[in-house]
Amino acid sequence: MDDAYCETPAPAPAPLDAGPPYAECVLCREPTEYPESAKGSTLCPVCAWQEAGRSACSG
Repeated sequence: MDDAYCETPAPAPAPLDAGPPYAECVLCREPTEYPESAKGSTLCPVCAWQEAGRSACSG
């Protein structure tokens, strides 16, 4: 059996130029898709999805 077939490839390194500085999520502090100049409370996609689920189920 070929062992190289079952190996997972190494993850690609992140590009050095990741774009403009992104704002931090106000809940988990992960980078969001919004620039730092965005006004208001910025949420990452995961936290935004969780907040939408909470508000939809709150009655």
